[in-house]
Amino acid sequence: MTQEEGATALPGAGVAVPETLAFGSGHLVLDALTGAPLQFVDEQDRDRRFLLEPGATVWHSVEHQWGSGHLVTDRGGARWHTPVELRAADGVVEAVHRPLPGVDVEVRRAVRGDLLHERYSVVNTGQEPLTISGLGIQTPFADLYDGAERSLGRAVHAHVFTGGTWAWVLAQPMSGEGRCLGLIVREGALRAYSVESRNQYSQSDARGHLVLLVTDQARNPQAFGGQPVLRLAPGESVTMAWELGWYPSVADFTAATRPPAVLSAYAAETGQPITVEASAVSSPDPGVTVEHDADGRHRVRASRHGTYTLDVGDGARTEVLFHLPLDEVVRRRVAYITRYQRARERPGLLAHAFVPVDTRTGLTQATNGWSDWTDGSERIAMPLLLQAAAAHGLADPEEIDPLLDGWSRFARRHLLDETAAPRRGSQNWHTGPRLYDTPWLAHFFHDRHRAHGRPEDLDFAARIIERSFELGGATHLSIGLSPTTLAVCDSLDTAGQEDRAERMRGQLVDSARQFVRMGRRLPAHEVAYEQSIVAPLLDLLVDAHTLTGDPAFHDAVAERLPWLLAFGGPQPHVRLHGIAIRHWDGYWFGAHRLWGDVFPHYWSTLTATTLLRLPATLRTAGTDRLAEAILRANMANYHEDGSATCAFVLPSTVDGRPAHTADPLANDQDWHLVLWLRAQGPRL
Repeated sequence: MTQEEGATALPGAGVAVPETLAFGSGHLVLDALTGAPLQFVDEQDRDRRFLLEPGATVWHSVEHQWGSGHLVTDRGGARWHTPVELRAADGVVEAVHRPLPGVDVEVRRAVRGDLLHERYSVVNTGQEPLTISGLGIQTPFADLYDGAERSLGRAVHAHVFTGGTWAWVLAQPMSGEGRCLGLIVREGALRAYSVESRNQYSQSDARGHLVLLVTDQARNPQAFGGQPVLRLAPGESVTMAWELGWYPSVADFTAATRPPAVLSAYAAETGQPITVEASAVSSPDPGVTVEHDADGRHRVRASRHGTYTLDVGDGARTEVLFHLPLDEVVRRRVAYITRYQRARERPGLLAHAFVPVDTRTGLTQATNGWSDWTDGSERIAMPLLLQAAAAHGLADPEEIDPLLDGWSRFARRHLLDETAAPRRGSQNWHTGPRLYDTPWLAHFFHDRHRAHGRPEDLDFAARIIERSFELGGATHLSIGLSPTTLAVCDSLDTAGQEDRAERMRGQLVDSARQFVRMGRRLPAHEVAYEQSIVAPLLDLLVDAHTLTGDPAFHDAVAERLPWLLAFGGPQPHVRLHGIAIRHWDGYWFGAHRLWGDVFPHYWSTLTATTLLRLPATLRTAGTDRLAEAILRANMANYHEDGSATCAFVLPSTVDGRPAHTADPLANDQDWHLVLWLRAQGPRL
């Protein structure tokens, strides 16, 4: 934020607004009525849509046009869109809005060199001081899932970092290929962002409208480490200015942001340091200690598990995480699950289920006919975690095994039908088989076989996978299907069932060949296109390459790897760095029923485990570092007492509702711990 006197009028007023303004080797299309951008066009990729277009969706309404915005003040709240004055001359466009009496919003757009510069100034033209507690600018990036082929060819991921004076947005092609459109704040500060148009009507295939916030103090004063109140004397103004340009790569863009700090990591174990190279580092959190060196290096530590705000340099802000060791978090989660997340009150085998729990009260969550609160599906992570913990020596088998034996009988009776097809839950059988659940159930019974050597458990695990292929699993990118199938096949070989194992391996390879032929034409799953489709696709192709040595599979992995990496951005923030965008699970899985970006979401761990399974020719030190960062970042979803959150909804507000909060339901987040333990391999 800067405060300045008034604004300068543009000479040559009255000239018609041009249809386009060229910058770099691209241009923006302007609205003749408002002078605002309707679209950014990359001349090297003219089909790519960087902004939502009118008519593209029913919820993309006129007030969400780029550069529109809102104010909350002590004189009232208002939005701006259509200017009261509009001027254009010599490649410069100026608009003046008057959303409230005595308040002007002046917008200036100009091209300088290869960059488009935008400047937004709120001017107190009244005779009394003005207090601003809300100020946001609309940036409707086309972060939209319209099926894999169209998304990869036309849409972008919007990677947002509202780090105060260190703030930017990177609009990256979903394919991970081609030029990015980058927005970098050069004057003022962005301290938060919000999401609008996220509700049951826009559903899961759209991220909604992103609003960049100078402050959101009126609606969520504690968000992102705290939101300020802005005070303007008569004649004073507050200004936000940024530049937009085209960048050939993510690395080129991040270099252009001129980072005021370099962090050695964004997460570390409690007591271990994170080194920050910056002019100054401090934290408003009393649990953080900072040791300063004369050479500009700062060692940051915290002894308690949790995320912490860091203030860096002159007005920059980010967040880091200090977490308990993996083994300790697993022990505490196992203890919490066994105490709070069992359905003891139910009759018969139903009492052996593991269910969500409201961490505020300790009450288990009834299904209520809601598929994502069942005692099956994603809740299968809990018995898998207990089983993995026992195998890794992190839980007492004598205490855990009776619970798993009960769950095994419950699952056979209530989560699988007589054909070994999966049910969504014991009370959701009517929804039909859910292919996603097959590898999870198969993995559980295979783990039971490995623990006890019972041939019936291995046979049942194999039957579940075979049934998955019968139900169409060869064209469904079920999470974990390929690695689970290969593990079961290896056990079948040991048991003397080589022919059965070879048939299953052959089905995997045939499935991989089919997906290679499909190219970008991936089938829609529960979401039309998402990271948890691409990661299982890469796992399948990696395993097919391992089984056959066919270079076509290696090439297919190399071609699709950028699709996976593009879901995560380079933000210097523990909840964001490399974490795949996922923006619907607060609604489906949480108690608050809150749509909006969930960071970190546990399925972001799929990116990490997939990177760790890459062929040696594609795996690098950089992909290994990214995998570790993702695995550590997800520790933010657990608390010291062993409780957890299924969704931290990051935006300051979602459709005006306060967010930036952890949902109180512990539900499905334990997949992160399961996957991390699996990535480490067996310890016994």
